Amino acid sequence: MKTKLLNMAAAWTLGVTAAAAQLPPPAEMRQGISLGTGVVPSANGPEIWFGTPGNMSVRNTSEASLVPVLPDPAKATGTAMVIAPGGAFVTLAWDHEGMKVARLLADHGIAAFVLKYRLEPTPRDWPSFGKVMQSRMTGWIGKPGEGLRIVTPPYAVADGIAALKLVRSRAAQWHVDPAKVGMIGFSAGARTTIRVTLDAAPADRPAFSVMLYPPMEKVAVPADAPPAFVAMATDDPLSGRAGYGLIESWIAARRPIEFHAYQRSGHGFGLGKKDTTTEGWTDGLFRWIDLNGFGPKAAPSR
Repeated sequence: MKTKLLNMAAAWTLGVTAAAAQLPPPAEMRQGISLGTGVVPSANGPEIWFGTPGNMSVRNTSEASLVPVLPDPAKATGTAMVIAPGGAFVTLAWDHEGMKVARLLADHGIAAFVLKYRLEPTPRDWPSFGKVMQSRMTGWIGKPGEGLRIVTPPYAVADGIAALKLVRSRAAQWHVDPAKVGMIGFSAGARTTIRVTLDAAPADRPAFSVMLYPPMEKVAVPADAPPAFVAMATDDPLSGRAGYGLIESWIAARRPIEFHAYQRSGHGFGLGKKDTTTEGWTDGLFRWIDLNGFGPKAAPSR
């Protein structure tokens, strides 16, 4: 498992080096709404966009913003979700775990909001950044207790809470039911989602929480925690051997939780890895949303 993790980190670093040309921000950032949560400490901006069109990532984000992706009004359900992409808190997989997810949600009538949360500052030159990323990934070894040493940056949590507040404050404008605003996070974004869910004041929590390949350590779950949905692969080198403490914590608190453990897909499968059963995980998510009363319903009157 350790070898698999090292190989994954090395491959990621090589991919970063190959995609090191800085790109302009994607077009949707022109619709980005500032969250007004301030500038990350020791910021090393401006932010750097890289990758290829349709598969872009960003690093050195110093100020948070939210990008709306709204459904066709004819199919809008009134449900909304804030999306927190992953990237080890040093980058955001903007398309892979952000915009692609948002478009799928919108196609199903869910108003989606991609969160560009603040990240830890990294060196601006690519070789140094590659070393930072490789060190970060190889330090996240999936064994019990290991993830507890990884601290979710408080400013990322603050950005998640601010995003939920913004969506609710503009619910009428976006034809969203304030009681049906959930949050979905991937990897580091799942860590952020967990902390927002558990640390925010009750009125500021997501109505439901979705975590993809999150840390699996036990957490303190309040008696009024929202319903949770978790999906991961059992061969995930980061959390695949860390036990199921997260799931047990929700169960111990007698709060609703659904858990999907897939045989194969590793870490970071996004909307699903081709030729594996993770390709269908979103079908289960939409059924779960319906099961918990957040599904299709007449949107609030305009």
